[in-house]
Amino acid sequence: MIKRNRVVVTGMGVLAPNGIGVDAFWKSLVAGESGIGPITLFDASGFKSRIAGEVKGFDPLHYMDADWKPKRMARHTQLAYAATQMALKDADFNPKLQRLTTVLPVCIGVSTSAMDILERGFRELEDRGPRGVNPGVVRNCQPQAVTHLIAAKLGVETEATTISSACPSGMDAIAAATSLIKSGNADVAIAGGADAHVMPLAMASFASAGLSSFANDDPAHASRPYDAASDSGVISEGAGVIIVENLERAVARGAEPYLEITGYAAQMDHEADDPFTGLAATMRLALANACRDAREIDYICSYGPGHPELDAAEVRMIRRVFGPAANDVPVSSIKGVTGNPLAAAGPFQLIACALAFKHNIIPPTANHDSPNPDCDLDFVPGKARKARLNCVLINVRGLGGGNSSMVVERVPTERNGP
Repeated sequence: MIKRNRVVVTGMGVLAPNGIGVDAFWKSLVAGESGIGPITLFDASGFKSRIAGEVKGFDPLHYMDADWKPKRMARHTQLAYAATQMALKDADFNPKLQRLTTVLPVCIGVSTSAMDILERGFRELEDRGPRGVNPGVVRNCQPQAVTHLIAAKLGVETEATTISSACPSGMDAIAAATSLIKSGNADVAIAGGADAHVMPLAMASFASAGLSSFANDDPAHASRPYDAASDSGVISEGAGVIIVENLERAVARGAEPYLEITGYAAQMDHEADDPFTGLAATMRLALANACRDAREIDYICSYGPGHPELDAAEVRMIRRVFGPAANDVPVSSIKGVTGNPLAAAGPFQLIACALAFKHNIIPPTANHDSPNPDCDLDFVPGKARKARLNCVLINVRGLGGGNSSMVVERVPTERNGP
């Protein structure tokens, strides 16, 4: 029989609109304090949607040497590198000082190429002509620029993998790293997701597609998951990176795991006359891979982007999978606070679940005041809820019909009990 290693999370780093660092991130989630505000990264005065979730007070020079010329890098590359440094510190893991029997995988999800670098390149082309374009545009605009920077600066043998599957990208990258550890091809890995699309072309495109709220006069309440007053979600930026390890190795080096990853599945929608069925399939398969029944789930950390139709569709699929038990399981979306950070969405949700295990608290669905008639589950409205969680389901969905679900569980220790 082939041994399947158990995989745990031992370190986390996060840069989000609602806070830089795990403590600030969690504090705002529990309080339901939104990180959404007016766009400041460019002049959005002529845009239909003038609000977004920006990471505030971020200086890349706090995390990397000036000699690297970080300001020439894509913003999401800067954020991902900073989140990686946070995660390594949180895990008390310095790759250079560890005895690694395999290469160190770096798996990061991004939704697309670095659009800020591409926009900058086009401006240089228009203003200076073809000879005036910075040669760094080619390197810095590539989707793999994030993982390559992280891997290059670790100082050990690495394997760099970039995954791009829309909003599930970060979750899928974590799953890829988890698979390497489960199979014994790695003992530890760095994984997560990052995106930074608060820039003119991207924001104009999201607004034209009806994927960005026009509630410009009240940005703090614009992202309203499962709420009748919602007109759409809110685009945001950020990075979430975690350290995943073989449980035996983590325990041996004295690390205290946040949670264990026990099940995962990804699937595209495939039935034109019954959309969103891919999400129902991923939930079922993730539960089966974790050897869990729907009735064993204590909480669902939902995708819940705040778009009325997408929110209602997720509710339908949860009811399809959970049946009558759907009425009894708490469901909440953190996007009322974070907005939709695209590829960073799954990592943000996983980090939120890790902290929910640690503090025995379910974060509320912020700005959920008047339920959408098509959304009738227990969305933990208003304020956080005390609860001892042992098994949680996470859902992420992306443009184009991609879906990913993950089951995570509490790791029994002497400190927190069985």
